[in-house]
Amino acid sequence: MTENRITAEKITGFAQYLRQAERSSGTIENYLRHVRAFAAWLGGGPVSKEAAAGWKAHLIDKGYCPTTINAMLGGLNRFLAFVGWRECQVKALRLQRQLFRDASKELTRAEYDRLITAAHALGRERLALLMETICATGIRVSEVQYLTVEAVERGRAEISLKGKIRTILIPGKLRRKLLKYARKNKTVSGEIFRTRNGKGLSRKQIWAEMKAICKAAGVEASKVFPHNLRHLFARTFYKVCRDVAKLADVLGHSSIETTRIYLISTGAEHASLLERLGLVG
Repeated sequence: MTENRITAEKITGFAQYLRQAERSSGTIENYLRHVRAFAAWLGGGPVSKEAAAGWKAHLIDKGYCPTTINAMLGGLNRFLAFVGWRECQVKALRLQRQLFRDASKELTRAEYDRLITAAHALGRERLALLMETICATGIRVSEVQYLTVEAVERGRAEISLKGKIRTILIPGKLRRKLLKYARKNKTVSGEIFRTRNGKGLSRKQIWAEMKAICKAAGVEASKVFPHNLRHLFARTFYKVCRDVAKLADVLGHSSIETTRIYLISTGAEHASLLERLGLVG
């Protein structure tokens, strides 16, 4: 019987398959990282149902949070399906719906303001405007590429991701700031946010630039990453409109349940609600 083994060729083929399926660069990067982590844990050994289950147990023993474990298993299971080893797939952990989130990981409006102020103080004008753009529109970091001069002039950007196309409106004040920035950098067409070489900013570069200003802003680094700006947009938008279905459309979510995750209150807010019930004499 031929043993199933993970090879560099199989991983490369998986990456090509994901690109052809038009998966986002962030998703592809995550899936490949999870598959390589499993392969490293195997140490060159054969892939089996027992091996995959053993890795799952290993992740639990190492103290990974359940959502992280499920994300890692999800990447592995997709790879196993791609190579035709479905019999080796393992089930995700069953999770109770989360009632509240850890406040230590939530970026507040005050912290966001400090990040913008710090970026300006450090002369990082591009970063300051980029953070404002993500936070004011709710776009994903992988969608920054769709913010072109042409889109800003129209006041709307057509975003194509995961086989879906949605329209993002660009607020007037932000539109004026983006066009002014483009003129200053002599950008007459194409992507607005670029490197010195004229290339679009990568997800890793944006992440690194945000992390670099944490200390100056007095904000915990664990809170500072592009997706948290999207979460702040979602919470702020919902407070204004109170329409979760509309918010789901703006964020590009296929399921409202995904959107609800963005709106979970903090533990402190949940505790305050329990206190207001007045059920203890």
